Amino acid sequence: MAAFSVRPIVQSEAADYLRVLPFINGLPQWEPAPAAWHGGAGVWPRPGRPASADELEQATREVLADHVHTQAAFDGDQIVGASAMLSLTITVPGLRAVPAGGVTSTGVRATHRRRGVLRAMMQAMFDAALARGEPLAALSASEGGIYGRFGFAPATIRTRWEIERADAGLLPHPEPAGSLVLADAEEARAAWPVVHRQVHATRNGEVSSTAGHWRSLTDDADGDDGPLRYLLHRDGDGRIDGIADYRLPWSPRIEDAGTLVVERLEATTDDAYRSMWALLLDFDLTKRVVAAGRPTDEPLRWMLRNPRALRVTRQSDNLWLRLLDVPAALTARAYDLDADLTFTVPSDPMCPDNVGTWLLDTRGPTPTCRRVQRDPDLTIDVAALGALYLGGNSAALLTSAGHIRPHTPDATHLLSRLFRTDPPPHNAIGF
Repeated sequence: MAAFSVRPIVQSEAADYLRVLPFINGLPQWEPAPAAWHGGAGVWPRPGRPASADELEQATREVLADHVHTQAAFDGDQIVGASAMLSLTITVPGLRAVPAGGVTSTGVRATHRRRGVLRAMMQAMFDAALARGEPLAALSASEGGIYGRFGFAPATIRTRWEIERADAGLLPHPEPAGSLVLADAEEARAAWPVVHRQVHATRNGEVSSTAGHWRSLTDDADGDDGPLRYLLHRDGDGRIDGIADYRLPWSPRIEDAGTLVVERLEATTDDAYRSMWALLLDFDLTKRVVAAGRPTDEPLRWMLRNPRALRVTRQSDNLWLRLLDVPAALTARAYDLDADLTFTVPSDPMCPDNVGTWLLDTRGPTPTCRRVQRDPDLTIDVAALGALYLGGNSAALLTSAGHIRPHTPDATHLLSRLFRTDPPPHNAIGF
């Protein structure tokens, strides 16, 4: 087995680093899905194409930005693996923004698979994130079977749903305040960061956006999918408090025609939320609305005359989470229950400081987590801690699956009461 080294890249290596990544080469970068996340009938994702010279130059500038922390694996002077972490924040229970390293843009050359290249890059990124004071690592998994072995677990869920326009009647409600405006891409690029900052501050599980995240919004058509359209809502004082991106894709199949696809919709007020959905569910000359990347449940279902009309047609994990520093992460979030729980993390080769027995005490003004020498209430693996951290998963199910071993009769119930949140966490930003 050839030896290799791992380190951040320098500017002169950026282009070679990027050429390792699948999306630069037009290769698959996501698990094929038989049921499309979008509104059309085709398999997702679509075939790609190699990046043009201009696109490669733009990607080079982005990968050298201050918030991007690269790691590359070298076999001699050849780059054979590439990955990076983005410095982000994730809103956690208690609505606190916690620093996190977001793993992104990862690839290993086909000639160097199964040699530990990815593990070595991941270890380097974990070490660097801890040095930056980031107690969490997160990612959007392109394949479901890769990242569990590095201690990640799904922490949020996203759904794709659809509703026939004929079934989309809303319950009677007083006329919402404010006004709706059809906008262009320039207005949307200015509005989205403002709305997202408010959403990020108020939604458990939401991820901060990176610089330039909204730059790609355009009025240009995207093949048969057609152009994105933009809908803004303004409150009574003229402030933007909601925005939606939607499109009306063409289809050669009559059964798929007339579909309105809502790609993003965020509102900071109930009036904005209701007004935007009321318009999108009753758009002229359409017969169906499809929305992807939505929470597992949302107010719209409870606004419908017929709640069954909103049909979930796909569900998938969304944000995967990993605790790099157990005590720092657990004391960064809030708890609704005053209690203490002793737990043991039996093994964590990549973050060995996590191993041991810990006492989580939420009874004071701020939670504490410290090492103790006592019999634990339960034993839990680091992946299960990541799954529970944002409050969206069941401690009882993780216990049944073997990720948690209770040592006292009420340990799992207490763990569940400490960590569960309402509503469940959700993130609309991926990376």
